Amino acid sequence: MTLGALIDAGVDVETIRAGINSLGLPGVHLRTDSVIKGGFRATQVRVEHPEQHAHRHLHDIVNLIDGGDAISAKQKELAKRIFAAVASAEAKVHGSTIEKVHFHEVGAIDSIVDIVGAAIGFDLLAADQIVSSFIPTGRGQIKIDHGICTVPAPGTAELLKGIPLTDVPIEAELTTPTGAAILTTLVDRFSTLPEMTIEAVGYGAGSMDFPQRANLLRIFVGTAGVAAETDQVFVLETNLDDVSPEVVGYTKQKLLAAGALDVFTVPIQMKKDRPGVILSVICRTTDADKLEAILFDETNTFGVRRSLVQRSKRARREHTVETLWGPVQGKLGWRQGDRMVFTPEFEDCARLAAQNGITLREVYRTAEVSFLQSSPPVTPGIHDHDHDHNHDHDHHHDHDHDH
Repeated sequence: MTLGALIDAGVDVETIRAGINSLGLPGVHLRTDSVIKGGFRATQVRVEHPEQHAHRHLHDIVNLIDGGDAISAKQKELAKRIFAAVASAEAKVHGSTIEKVHFHEVGAIDSIVDIVGAAIGFDLLAADQIVSSFIPTGRGQIKIDHGICTVPAPGTAELLKGIPLTDVPIEAELTTPTGAAILTTLVDRFSTLPEMTIEAVGYGAGSMDFPQRANLLRIFVGTAGVAAETDQVFVLETNLDDVSPEVVGYTKQKLLAAGALDVFTVPIQMKKDRPGVILSVICRTTDADKLEAILFDETNTFGVRRSLVQRSKRARREHTVETLWGPVQGKLGWRQGDRMVFTPEFEDCARLAAQNGITLREVYRTAEVSFLQSSPPVTPGIHDHDHDHNHDHDHHHDHDHDH
């Protein structure tokens, strides 16, 4: 359904086909058809392939993706991130490890094609931001390789931790592990349809038919009505007064290594006038559980506060400037219409300072001056980042077309 919606919205299907063909899966073909679902036209994608019974491990799939010579490095990295999310969820559910867990449904050929195709499609779309509506899981029970289970399936439920759900009263599995993994990896925030000017609408058809509503996935592509990028993150906090500074520092480094966006401490005065600190963690919604576990394990705290907040941020990308002593990598940040900001990376600046016997501050200043002399002052001239393309994965599909 995701592939169908992307293709229906205008993503080049032949580029996706070429990438999938380069995986070297014998007898696999991507078929696209225009169909009618619930009275509405949509694109349906079918993966035609010979019968197969292999249960693959993560390294098998990674090797498969790395061998695709028609898939860009960025597309490969995105596809591997999606599969890594599945592996982490399956390992948690089955009490195994990421290396040892073997995929069932998501390791099948059609799911490999779905995920790799979605990675190629979203990269081709070049969206600056992806927004999704709340996720419907459906109702009832389904049969998986491990027997009968209640919707959502265990792997899907693990992937959807921290993601807002909505109840759609249909006795069927509306969100599969493949769909949940794509959402978990790609979506920046979950909300209603954002303020935007619509440029294209894509409809992807599912295989099932429901009497109550059209089984469609809808993607909107357009320009955001607000300049600043926004997303949703969790803030985890705990008050500490009975652990050493070394433990706090070690915990901070471990949290950052596990994917925290930022970790910091604030000194406070606690009960009975004991000095302490608030240890705060800013993280993606999908990382909250594992980072919270680190807080409990390393600090022995009795409680962690969790808040879901929305933040505004600068759009960003990697950027390199040339200096007298060599190239300096950094981050380029901007908001539409504002002056761009360049922040040199510490590691590059420190290396050049040590190699050339100059001060760190001198390298920083030179890198910043080099950027100002070689770059435009405001952002509208950057063609690949001057639009925030947003996507609403809408399973509700009100038939009066109010969006």
